[in-house]
Amino acid sequence: MRPEPPVQRRASHHHRQFEVMGAHCTEKGAWFTVWAPNARNVGVIGSFNHWNCQPLHRVEDGSGRWTGFLEGARPGDCYKYRVQNPWGHWMDKADPYAFRMEAAPGTASQIWDLSHQWGDHEWMQTRWQRQSQQAPISIYEVHLGSWQREEDGRFLNYRDLASRLATHCHNMGFTHVELMPITEHPFYGSWGYQTTGYFAPTSRYGTPQDLMAFVDTLHQQGIGVFLDWVPSHFPADPHALARFDGTALYEHEDPRRGFHPEWNSLIFNYGRYEVRDFLISNALFWLEKYHFDGLRVDAVASMLYLDYARRHGEWIPNQHGGRENHEAVRFLQDLNTTVYAHFPDVHMIAEESTAWPAVSRPVDFGGLGFGMKWNMGWMNDTLRYTSRPHFYRHWHNDDIRFSLVYAFHENFILPLSHDEVVYGKGSMIGKQPGDEWQRFAGLRNLYGYMWAHPGKKLLFMGGEFGQVEEWHHERTLDWHLWARPYHAGLARWVADLNGAYRRLPALHCNDFDAGGFSWLPCERHETTLLTFLRRGRSEEDMAVVICNMTPEPRQALRVAMPEPGTWHEILNSDAAFYGGSGVGNLGRVTATAHPVGGWPASALVTVPPLGTVILSNRPLTNQIQEVPHARE
Repeated sequence: MRPEPPVQRRASHHHRQFEVMGAHCTEKGAWFTVWAPNARNVGVIGSFNHWNCQPLHRVEDGSGRWTGFLEGARPGDCYKYRVQNPWGHWMDKADPYAFRMEAAPGTASQIWDLSHQWGDHEWMQTRWQRQSQQAPISIYEVHLGSWQREEDGRFLNYRDLASRLATHCHNMGFTHVELMPITEHPFYGSWGYQTTGYFAPTSRYGTPQDLMAFVDTLHQQGIGVFLDWVPSHFPADPHALARFDGTALYEHEDPRRGFHPEWNSLIFNYGRYEVRDFLISNALFWLEKYHFDGLRVDAVASMLYLDYARRHGEWIPNQHGGRENHEAVRFLQDLNTTVYAHFPDVHMIAEESTAWPAVSRPVDFGGLGFGMKWNMGWMNDTLRYTSRPHFYRHWHNDDIRFSLVYAFHENFILPLSHDEVVYGKGSMIGKQPGDEWQRFAGLRNLYGYMWAHPGKKLLFMGGEFGQVEEWHHERTLDWHLWARPYHAGLARWVADLNGAYRRLPALHCNDFDAGGFSWLPCERHETTLLTFLRRGRSEEDMAVVICNMTPEPRQALRVAMPEPGTWHEILNSDAAFYGGSGVGNLGRVTATAHPVGGWPASALVTVPPLGTVILSNRPLTNQIQEVPHARE
């Protein structure tokens, strides 16, 4: 007797398609199930049947599924579906639900068992606390293939990467890692953003169990893991989703809606419930089977607008004549509602580059339902400002201050991501004007402003130590730079910023609350001096931040303070320890009852050149962390 097919047991669970579709093993063989509603015939070819086609039968329930049991199929076997399209032409297709795919340039799917003995129970039980909106979240964005490699240039395994990354993030104080897409992709140069295996982690770095061990290891070290996820488009490779049964199945038929001109890829048809179920099932799959702590959803803006990257006449308006993609809006709302219903302690993060309203607001209030959103406006304005010669910054005050006008309209993450260090944009250190000393001081200043600004933090790999060369996926980071004083000093600064951010509630617990921020006036106003207050849960938790955006130090600057008393200099980016000139306040300033700008007290503060000073009304012990060793 053949085992009961998974289709009959689980067909009603439409958001758990991975339990039904694809290849599922039993003791005697495997069940295969695929969606190909317009195909004439579908069969399976594989290493277990010498690549001779064995037919599947159409499920007579109108679902468009084909299924069948093939004896002798075992975990590790390669296979494909052989599909006859409506016009009689045969095609070989990879399984959209395959849990593993063979290494590129191969394109076959592999039968795989996803069992793993997890050891991250403590993390999973406390994740809701570690990932609350009031928690410190500082994210290290990583491309696994170019962070580090073997000495001979070969990729590291997920397990080796895990131990090295855990050590690095622990030393640097990051709370989370965000992986650029690791779903299977045939073209390495796409960085994973051209996905062909939505349920398969790329085999470049190991097996599915190796990836599970990666997440497990980081969790056991107290580090969360976000996954970059791409439901916006997919490549037109003939072995994958494109025209899967000979017709536009996952994509739109009309290229004005189904083809992405900017990325030369295909756009999902969010109007089909089967496509929505495929993608929502995929999101749940990664969160459940791999214990990821959240998904960063790529290119949300391209989904929301029908005219995205299109000229006049190249797009079709919606039924109201507008440019909004209502089907995509519904999909995103369904996606987030479903994910948070299953995993209320994860984060759904939108990379959305426009002013679409309420991206990170609940669906019940008309929002898209994301938990957080990348603040692309802050990133563009800030980098434009800090890239200017210091002399001209005086006339561009709005660039550096405007983000605080809308800082609490969404739950923002402040991103300095991989997109800012590729395609001729140069490195983060290369964007700074001036001589070498000024460039490093300016970058420390930028990071100080970023870590003190409301919002969670994200920094792309290499930025923490001042990678000089622009990032390229074919080469590793220049770890030898850690032996140079300015680079090591910058790394110390980032580590201590993370330490202060985690230990001072004023710097993180009100990241999304306007009550946690106030501008502070100075007795002598200067546009290139940023002075503001961050508040914590109580009046006892406060931090005053002063950023000098020019190379001229400011002596005896009278800054308004929320209360008189001793204010401890928690961090100073100009300390010699970080590579600075040592201008500072000898560890503290005293605020007196001298009102300034309506505030009850003020203090005379020395502000270093291109420096950030953070003052707290309570001392922060052990804020200086041990300097991480350079990687070989």
